[in-house]
Amino acid sequence: MTSCAPAAVPPGWYPDPAGRRQWRVWTGAEWSEVTRPFPSPVATTSLVADVSLIQALRRVLVVGIVGVLGGLSLLVGVLAHWPATAHPVPWWFALAASNVAVALLVVGSVVCAFGVRELNGRWSVEAFIPGFNLFVASFLATRRLGRTRLWRVVFEVGLLTLFTVAAHDDLWLCVGPIVVAYVETSWFSALIDLLSGPTVEARGSS
Repeated sequence: MTSCAPAAVPPGWYPDPAGRRQWRVWTGAEWSEVTRPFPSPVATTSLVADVSLIQALRRVLVVGIVGVLGGLSLLVGVLAHWPATAHPVPWWFALAASNVAVALLVVGSVVCAFGVRELNGRWSVEAFIPGFNLFVASFLATRRLGRTRLWRVVFEVGLLTLFTVAAHDDLWLCVGPIVVAYVETSWFSALIDLLSGPTVEARGSS
């Protein structure tokens, strides 16, 4: 094919100058005979859905986990040292820290709600349960990976419940949120890596 393009255009894939629904390689000097069809509408829709899901999962990974688990840990710590307890903190600190903790929980829960929505493909009741929706999202993420383990979610919720109830007496229980955060980070990272694996170009050519 000899149709010309500006010489300044670098070699690569470009829409076919003949008007066909396909890509054609520009060598830098001329159009080659190497072509590739445009992605079908279904593939394009799937790609957009995957990008939206990946973005939601990354928000859960960066903001949701930190917000829910960090907010819970801070709130438990503040309540354990609330003014008038055995080891109180000043009122101003207790109020400021508790407000920060609640804000973290709210932001984290909202982010997790959108994560559940993207994983489910629709809004559902469990997406609106503050804090717990992190574990709903985690369960849905592991199901996407083909490694559904309901007992893991039950164990993590139990560990956080134990931390909430008894951390002021047994400080070693503070490792609970850290362990849960590590496990949750691993699962969400694994799903993000799986969905991000093929490049956009590779998907378009499939």
